[in-house]
Amino acid sequence: MDLFHVSEDSGIRLFEPRPSSAFPDLGLVVWAIDESHLVNYLLPRDCPRVTFTPASATTAADRERFRTDGCSRVIVVATNWLARIAAATLYVYRMPDDAFELHDGSAGYWISSKPVIPVGVVAVSDVRREIAARKADLRTVAHLPTFADAVSASTLDFSIIRLRNAVL
Repeated sequence: MDLFHVSEDSGIRLFEPRPSSAFPDLGLVVWAIDESHLVNYLLPRDCPRVTFTPASATTAADRERFRTDGCSRVIVVATNWLARIAAATLYVYRMPDDAFELHDGSAGYWISSKPVIPVGVVAVSDVRREIAARKADLRTVAHLPTFADAVSASTLDFSIIRLRNAVL
């Protein structure tokens, strides 16, 4: 199992557990993401996004409407984030898998309640190229909240990340 943590900080030598705003009942944790979901996080941390992929229950109409053929995952951001994405350098930290326990298999979330020393780091200076290399499609829309509503009403397997940062 390959686990990762993506940051805009290049100098993390030790990940200290912190409170989770999304899951306050967890206490202090360090987060990691599995490789199959890593592409969802290859954007600046605060970038709002909607990610999706067809599931076994996805209808033909939703596959056509959301153009899911030919890519493993689709990532949609607001057009006004493109310049920040182009300027970003991300650091993908490889995490020791034996330090983590599964929190949510569907989302690829893993957690540790203890401090974690990463086992390596790779800088990603061309985010769009890295996303494409992972067979995902980066798309833009003018108004992300409206698009998020459409995806959440569909039969797609989806994730909506940091939507609170979208311009409403």
